[in-house]
Amino acid sequence: MYPAVAAAEALRQQHRGIELIFVGSAGGFEQPLLEEANFRFDQVAAVRAGPLHGVNPLRAVFSLANLAIGTVQALRLLRRHAPRAVLLTGGWVGLPVAWAAWLSRVPSLIYLPDIEPGLAIRTLQRYAARVAVTAADSAQFFPPGKIVVTGYPVREALRAAASQAGREAALNHFGLDPARRTLLVFGGSRGARSLNHALIAIVPELLAAGVQVLHLTGTLDWETIAAQRAAMADADGYHVFPYLHEEMALALAAADLAVCRAGASTLGELPLFGLPAVLVPYPHAWRYQKVNAEWLAQQGAGVVLEDAALKTDLLPLLRSLLDDPTRLAAMRERSAALAQPRGAANLADELLRLAGEKA
Repeated sequence: MYPAVAAAEALRQQHRGIELIFVGSAGGFEQPLLEEANFRFDQVAAVRAGPLHGVNPLRAVFSLANLAIGTVQALRLLRRHAPRAVLLTGGWVGLPVAWAAWLSRVPSLIYLPDIEPGLAIRTLQRYAARVAVTAADSAQFFPPGKIVVTGYPVREALRAAASQAGREAALNHFGLDPARRTLLVFGGSRGARSLNHALIAIVPELLAAGVQVLHLTGTLDWETIAAQRAAMADADGYHVFPYLHEEMALALAAADLAVCRAGASTLGELPLFGLPAVLVPYPHAWRYQKVNAEWLAQQGAGVVLEDAALKTDLLPLLRSLLDDPTRLAAMRERSAALAQPRGAANLADELLRLAGEKA
Protein backbone atom coordinates (compact mmCIF):
# COMPACT_ATOMS: atom_id res chain seq x y z
CA MET A 1 0.00 0.00 0.00
CA TYR A 2 2.60 2.59 1.07
CA PRO A 3 5.00 1.89 -1.85
CA ALA A 4 2.08 2.51 -4.20
CA VAL A 5 1.37 5.87 -2.55
CA ALA A 6 5.06 6.82 -2.58
CA ALA A 7 5.36 5.99 -6.27
CA ALA A 8 2.19 7.98 -7.03
CA GLU A 9 3.58 11.01 -5.19
CA ALA A 10 6.78 10.83 -7.25
CA LEU A 11 4.86 10.35 -10.49
CA ARG A 12 2.77 13.43 -9.88
CA GLN A 13 5.87 15.49 -9.04
CA GLN A 14 7.50 14.45 -12.32
CA HIS A 15 4.41 14.58 -14.53
CA ARG A 16 1.82 17.07 -13.26
CA GLY A 17 -0.84 16.16 -15.83
CA ILE A 18 -0.76 12.44 -15.18
CA GLU A 19 -3.95 10.55 -14.27
CA LEU A 20 -3.44 8.02 -11.48
CA ILE A 21 -5.94 5.28 -10.69
CA PHE A 22 -5.60 3.02 -7.66
CA VAL A 23 -7.02 -0.49 -7.88
CA GLY A 24 -7.45 -2.39 -4.63
CA SER A 25 -9.25 -5.50 -3.50
CA ALA A 26 -13.01 -5.55 -3.06
CA GLY A 27 -13.69 -5.29 0.66
CA GLY A 28 -9.96 -4.96 1.34
CA PHE A 29 -7.98 -2.99 3.90
CA GLU A 30 -6.73 -0.35 1.48
CA GLN A 31 -9.54 2.21 1.77
CA PRO A 32 -8.84 3.36 5.37
CA LEU A 33 -5.13 3.68 4.58
CA LEU A 34 -5.90 5.68 1.44
CA GLU A 35 -8.07 8.05 3.46
CA GLU A 36 -5.26 8.58 5.97
CA ALA A 37 -2.58 9.10 3.32
CA ASN A 38 -1.78 12.69 2.39
CA PHE A 39 -2.40 11.94 -1.28
CA ARG A 40 -5.44 11.68 -3.53
CA PHE A 41 -5.68 9.44 -6.57
CA ASP A 42 -7.85 10.57 -9.47
CA GLN A 43 -9.95 7.48 -8.98
CA VAL A 44 -10.07 4.51 -6.62
CA ALA A 45 -11.47 1.21 -7.90
CA ALA A 46 -11.69 -2.34 -6.61
CA VAL A 47 -11.66 -5.79 -8.17
CA ARG A 48 -12.34 -9.18 -6.65
CA ALA A 49 -9.46 -11.53 -5.85
CA GLY A 50 -8.39 -14.14 -3.31
CA PRO A 51 -5.43 -16.20 -2.09
CA LEU A 52 -4.47 -19.53 -3.62
CA HIS A 53 -1.52 -20.41 -1.39
CA GLY A 54 -1.85 -21.73 2.16
CA VAL A 55 -5.65 -22.06 2.08
CA ASN A 56 -7.97 -25.06 2.17
CA PRO A 57 -9.32 -26.47 -1.14
CA LEU A 58 -12.76 -24.90 -0.71
CA ARG A 59 -11.24 -21.46 -0.14
CA ALA A 60 -8.99 -21.98 -3.17
CA VAL A 61 -12.01 -22.74 -5.38
CA PHE A 62 -13.75 -19.63 -4.05
CA SER A 63 -10.59 -17.59 -4.76
CA LEU A 64 -10.39 -18.91 -8.33
CA ALA A 65 -13.96 -17.78 -8.93
CA ASN A 66 -13.15 -14.35 -7.49
CA LEU A 67 -10.01 -14.08 -9.59
CA ALA A 68 -12.01 -14.85 -12.74
CA ILE A 69 -14.59 -12.18 -11.85
CA GLY A 70 -11.78 -9.78 -10.91
CA THR A 71 -10.12 -10.26 -14.29
CA VAL A 72 -13.32 -9.27 -16.07
CA GLN A 73 -13.62 -6.23 -13.79
CA ALA A 74 -9.98 -5.28 -14.48
CA LEU A 75 -10.48 -5.66 -18.24
CA ARG A 76 -13.39 -3.23 -18.06
CA LEU A 77 -11.29 -0.77 -16.05
CA LEU A 78 -8.44 -0.92 -18.55
CA ARG A 79 -10.82 -0.55 -21.49
CA ARG A 80 -12.44 2.48 -19.85
CA HIS A 81 -9.22 4.31 -18.88
CA ALA A 82 -6.70 3.01 -21.47
CA PRO A 83 -3.64 3.30 -19.19
CA ARG A 84 -0.16 3.56 -20.69
CA ALA A 85 1.36 1.39 -17.94
CA VAL A 86 0.42 -0.52 -14.80
CA LEU A 87 2.33 -0.71 -11.50
CA LEU A 88 1.80 -3.85 -9.41
CA THR A 89 2.94 -3.82 -5.77
CA GLY A 90 2.12 -7.40 -4.77
CA GLY A 91 -0.80 -9.25 -3.25
CA TRP A 92 -3.38 -11.44 -4.95
CA VAL A 93 -5.35 -8.42 -6.15
CA GLY A 94 -2.50 -7.86 -8.61
CA LEU A 95 -3.20 -11.11 -10.43
CA PRO A 96 -6.46 -10.15 -12.18
CA VAL A 97 -4.99 -6.72 -12.97
CA ALA A 98 -1.82 -8.32 -14.38
CA TRP A 99 -3.85 -10.74 -16.51
CA ALA A 100 -6.04 -7.94 -17.79
CA ALA A 101 -3.00 -5.78 -18.63
CA TRP A 102 -1.33 -8.69 -20.43
CA LEU A 103 -4.45 -9.46 -22.44
CA SER A 104 -4.84 -5.75 -23.25
CA ARG A 105 -1.16 -5.41 -24.23
CA VAL A 106 -0.57 -2.78 -21.55
CA PRO A 107 2.97 -3.07 -20.12
CA SER A 108 3.24 -3.64 -16.38
CA LEU A 109 5.98 -3.11 -13.82
CA ILE A 110 6.08 -5.08 -10.58
CA TYR A 111 7.60 -3.63 -7.44
CA LEU A 112 8.90 -6.21 -4.95
CA PRO A 113 9.23 -4.55 -1.52
CA ASP A 114 10.63 -7.61 0.29
CA ILE A 115 13.93 -9.35 -0.40
CA GLU A 116 12.29 -12.64 -1.43
CA PRO A 117 9.11 -12.72 -3.54
CA GLY A 118 6.01 -14.56 -2.39
CA LEU A 119 3.92 -16.77 -4.61
CA ALA A 120 1.78 -13.89 -5.87
CA ILE A 121 4.75 -11.94 -7.23
CA ARG A 122 6.42 -15.10 -8.55
CA THR A 123 3.24 -15.64 -10.55
CA LEU A 124 2.81 -12.00 -11.56
CA GLN A 125 6.35 -11.62 -12.91
CA ARG A 126 5.48 -13.90 -15.85
CA TYR A 127 3.16 -11.20 -17.17
CA ALA A 128 5.30 -8.15 -16.33
CA ALA A 129 7.84 -6.36 -18.49
CA ARG A 130 10.13 -5.58 -15.54
CA VAL A 131 10.46 -6.16 -11.81
CA ALA A 132 11.72 -3.32 -9.61
CA VAL A 133 13.38 -4.46 -6.39
CA THR A 134 14.58 -2.95 -3.13
CA ALA A 135 17.98 -4.63 -3.16
CA ALA A 136 20.17 -6.45 -5.67
CA ASP A 137 19.97 -9.59 -3.50
CA SER A 138 16.52 -10.24 -5.03
CA ALA A 139 18.06 -10.92 -8.46
CA GLN A 140 18.48 -14.62 -7.63
CA PHE A 141 14.69 -15.10 -7.71
CA PHE A 142 14.12 -13.79 -11.26
CA PRO A 143 15.31 -14.49 -14.81
CA PRO A 144 18.49 -12.62 -15.88
CA GLY A 145 17.81 -9.09 -17.06
CA LYS A 146 14.32 -8.98 -15.54
CA ILE A 147 15.00 -6.74 -12.54
CA VAL A 148 15.98 -3.15 -11.91
CA VAL A 149 17.14 -2.01 -8.46
CA THR A 150 15.21 1.10 -7.46
CA GLY A 151 15.38 0.96 -3.66
CA TYR A 152 12.36 1.08 -1.37
CA PRO A 153 9.95 3.93 -2.31
CA VAL A 154 9.50 5.99 0.85
CA ARG A 155 6.59 8.42 1.18
CA GLU A 156 7.28 12.14 0.91
CA ALA A 157 6.29 12.82 4.53
CA LEU A 158 8.97 10.44 5.79
CA ARG A 159 11.66 11.79 3.47
CA ALA A 160 10.88 15.36 4.51
CA ALA A 161 11.09 14.46 8.21
CA ALA A 162 14.36 12.61 7.73
CA SER A 163 15.97 15.56 5.99
CA GLN A 164 14.40 18.52 7.81
CA ALA A 165 12.93 17.73 11.22
CA GLY A 166 15.98 16.27 12.89
CA ARG A 167 16.20 14.53 16.21
CA GLU A 168 15.73 17.66 18.32
CA ALA A 169 12.40 18.56 16.73
CA ALA A 170 11.24 14.96 17.07
CA LEU A 171 12.14 14.81 20.75
CA ASN A 172 10.33 18.08 21.37
CA HIS A 173 7.23 16.83 19.60
CA PHE A 174 6.84 13.84 21.92
CA GLY A 175 8.08 15.63 25.04
CA LEU A 176 11.13 13.38 25.33
CA ASP A 177 14.26 14.03 27.38
CA PRO A 178 17.28 14.53 25.08
CA ALA A 179 19.58 13.22 27.83
CA ARG A 180 17.86 9.81 27.89
CA ARG A 181 18.08 7.00 25.35
CA THR A 182 14.88 6.46 23.37
CA LEU A 183 13.44 3.07 22.45
CA LEU A 184 10.73 2.86 19.77
CA VAL A 185 8.53 -0.26 19.75
CA PHE A 186 5.90 -0.89 17.08
CA GLY A 187 4.16 -3.76 15.34
CA GLY A 188 1.99 -2.23 12.60
CA SER A 189 -1.47 -0.65 12.59
CA ARG A 190 -3.13 -3.61 14.32
CA GLY A 191 -0.13 -4.31 16.52
CA ALA A 192 1.88 -7.36 17.55
CA ARG A 193 0.45 -8.95 20.69
CA SER A 194 3.49 -10.99 21.69
CA LEU A 195 5.70 -7.93 21.29
CA ASN A 196 3.28 -5.75 23.29
CA HIS A 197 3.10 -8.24 26.16
CA ALA A 198 6.87 -8.77 26.26
CA LEU A 199 7.50 -5.02 26.37
CA ILE A 200 4.95 -4.06 29.02
CA ALA A 201 6.49 -6.67 31.33
CA ILE A 202 9.91 -4.99 31.21
CA VAL A 203 8.96 -1.31 31.03
CA PRO A 204 9.73 -0.68 34.74
CA GLU A 205 13.26 -2.08 34.31
CA LEU A 206 13.82 0.02 31.18
CA LEU A 207 12.62 3.21 32.86
CA ALA A 208 14.78 2.50 35.91
CA ALA A 209 17.77 2.17 33.57
CA GLY A 210 17.16 5.65 32.14
CA VAL A 211 15.50 4.53 28.90
CA GLN A 212 12.38 6.32 27.64
CA VAL A 213 9.95 4.36 25.49
CA LEU A 214 7.70 5.22 22.57
CA HIS A 215 5.27 2.30 22.31
CA LEU A 216 2.86 2.01 19.37
CA THR A 217 0.53 -0.76 20.51
CA GLY A 218 -1.65 -1.11 17.43
CA THR A 219 -5.44 -1.03 17.66
CA LEU A 220 -5.94 -4.57 18.99
CA ASP A 221 -4.12 -4.10 22.32
CA TRP A 222 -4.48 -0.34 22.76
CA GLU A 223 -7.05 -0.35 25.56
CA THR A 224 -5.28 -3.12 27.50
CA ILE A 225 -1.84 -1.51 27.32
CA ALA A 226 -3.21 1.95 28.08
CA ALA A 227 -4.91 0.58 31.21
CA GLN A 228 -1.71 -1.14 32.32
CA ARG A 229 0.23 2.07 31.86
CA ALA A 230 -2.33 3.98 33.91
CA ALA A 231 -1.93 1.42 36.71
CA MET A 232 1.86 1.84 36.90
CA ALA A 233 3.24 3.54 39.99
CA ASP A 234 5.68 5.58 37.91
CA ALA A 235 5.22 5.68 34.13
CA ASP A 236 7.26 8.84 33.48
CA GLY A 237 9.12 8.28 30.22
CA TYR A 238 6.69 5.63 28.91
CA HIS A 239 4.71 7.13 26.00
CA VAL A 240 1.94 4.97 24.55
CA PHE A 241 -0.01 5.48 21.29
CA PRO A 242 -2.35 3.17 19.38
CA TYR A 243 -0.73 4.08 16.06
CA LEU A 244 0.96 7.00 14.32
CA HIS A 245 0.46 8.00 10.71
CA GLU A 246 2.25 11.15 9.54
CA GLU A 247 3.87 11.45 13.01
CA MET A 248 5.59 8.10 12.48
CA ALA A 249 8.42 9.95 10.80
CA LEU A 250 9.06 11.93 13.98
CA ALA A 251 9.01 8.74 16.08
CA LEU A 252 11.66 7.20 13.82
CA ALA A 253 13.74 10.38 13.99
CA ALA A 254 13.55 10.48 17.81
CA ALA A 255 14.61 6.88 18.45
CA ASP A 256 18.04 5.47 19.26
CA LEU A 257 16.85 1.88 18.76
CA ALA A 258 13.69 0.20 17.44
CA VAL A 259 12.00 -3.09 18.21
CA CYS A 260 9.65 -4.14 15.42
CA ARG A 261 8.45 -6.77 13.00
CA ALA A 262 10.32 -7.16 9.73
CA GLY A 263 7.76 -6.22 7.12
CA ALA A 264 8.90 -4.71 3.86
CA SER A 265 8.72 -1.10 5.12
CA THR A 266 11.59 -1.76 7.53
CA LEU A 267 13.90 -2.18 4.52
CA GLY A 268 13.24 1.42 3.49
CA GLU A 269 12.17 3.36 6.56
CA LEU A 270 14.75 2.21 9.12
CA PRO A 271 17.71 2.97 6.80
CA LEU A 272 16.23 6.34 5.84
CA PHE A 273 16.58 7.39 9.49
CA GLY A 274 19.74 5.36 10.11
CA LEU A 275 17.85 3.55 12.86
CA PRO A 276 19.24 0.24 14.20
CA ALA A 277 16.65 -2.34 15.20
CA VAL A 278 15.84 -5.54 17.02
CA LEU A 279 13.83 -7.35 14.35
CA VAL A 280 11.20 -9.86 15.46
CA PRO A 281 9.78 -11.64 12.36
CA TYR A 282 6.11 -12.56 12.51
CA PRO A 283 6.17 -16.35 13.03
CA HIS A 284 2.73 -17.34 11.70
CA ALA A 285 3.07 -16.40 8.06
CA TRP A 286 5.24 -17.10 5.08
CA ARG A 287 9.00 -16.58 5.59
CA TYR A 288 9.41 -13.17 3.96
CA GLN A 289 9.79 -11.32 7.29
CA LYS A 290 12.49 -13.76 8.38
CA VAL A 291 14.39 -13.15 5.14
CA ASN A 292 14.03 -9.36 5.51
CA ALA A 293 15.27 -9.48 9.11
CA GLU A 294 18.22 -11.68 8.28
CA TRP A 295 19.18 -9.42 5.37
CA LEU A 296 19.25 -6.32 7.60
CA ALA A 297 21.20 -8.23 10.24
CA GLN A 298 23.74 -9.40 7.64
CA GLN A 299 24.26 -5.76 6.64
CA GLY A 300 25.01 -4.93 10.28
CA ALA A 301 21.88 -2.77 10.66
CA GLY A 302 19.92 -4.96 13.04
CA VAL A 303 19.71 -8.00 15.31
CA VAL A 304 17.19 -10.80 14.83
CA LEU A 305 15.17 -12.04 17.80
CA GLU A 306 12.73 -14.92 17.42
CA ASP A 307 9.16 -14.27 18.57
CA ALA A 308 9.27 -17.28 20.92
CA ALA A 309 12.28 -15.78 22.74
CA LEU A 310 10.74 -12.36 23.43
CA LYS A 311 9.81 -13.03 27.06
CA THR A 312 13.25 -14.27 28.08
CA ASP A 313 15.66 -12.49 25.74
CA LEU A 314 14.22 -9.06 24.96
CA LEU A 315 15.38 -7.26 28.12
CA PRO A 316 18.98 -8.59 28.17
CA LEU A 317 19.31 -7.90 24.43
CA LEU A 318 18.07 -4.32 24.81
CA ARG A 319 20.42 -3.74 27.74
CA SER A 320 23.38 -5.07 25.77
CA LEU A 321 22.64 -2.74 22.85
CA LEU A 322 21.63 0.41 24.72
CA ASP A 323 24.57 0.10 27.10
CA ASP A 324 27.04 -0.17 24.21
CA PRO A 325 27.07 3.20 22.39
CA THR A 326 29.95 2.13 20.15
CA ARG A 327 28.04 -0.87 18.84
CA LEU A 328 24.86 1.15 18.47
CA ALA A 329 26.70 3.88 16.53
CA ALA A 330 28.16 1.27 14.17
CA MET A 331 24.71 -0.23 13.57
CA ARG A 332 23.30 3.24 12.92
CA GLU A 333 26.03 3.94 10.37
CA ARG A 334 25.43 0.63 8.60
CA SER A 335 21.69 1.19 8.57
CA ALA A 336 22.10 4.67 7.07
CA ALA A 337 24.40 3.24 4.38
CA LEU A 338 21.43 1.18 3.07
CA ALA A 339 19.19 4.24 2.60
CA GLN A 340 17.96 5.01 -0.90
CA PRO A 341 15.97 8.25 -0.55
CA ARG A 342 15.34 8.35 -4.31
CA GLY A 343 13.55 4.99 -4.27
CA ALA A 344 10.16 6.48 -5.14
CA ALA A 345 11.62 8.69 -7.87
CA ASN A 346 13.51 5.74 -9.33
CA LEU A 347 10.33 3.66 -9.40
CA ALA A 348 8.44 6.51 -11.06
CA ASP A 349 11.20 6.83 -13.67
CA GLU A 350 10.90 3.14 -14.56
CA LEU A 351 7.13 3.36 -14.88
CA LEU A 352 7.32 6.46 -17.09
CA ARG A 353 9.88 4.72 -19.31
CA LEU A 354 7.54 1.77 -19.63
CA ALA A 355 4.75 4.16 -20.62
CA GLY A 356 6.97 5.78 -23.25
CA GLU A 357 7.06 9.10 -21.37
CA LYS A 358 10.78 9.00 -20.59
CA ALA A 359 13.89 7.93 -22.50
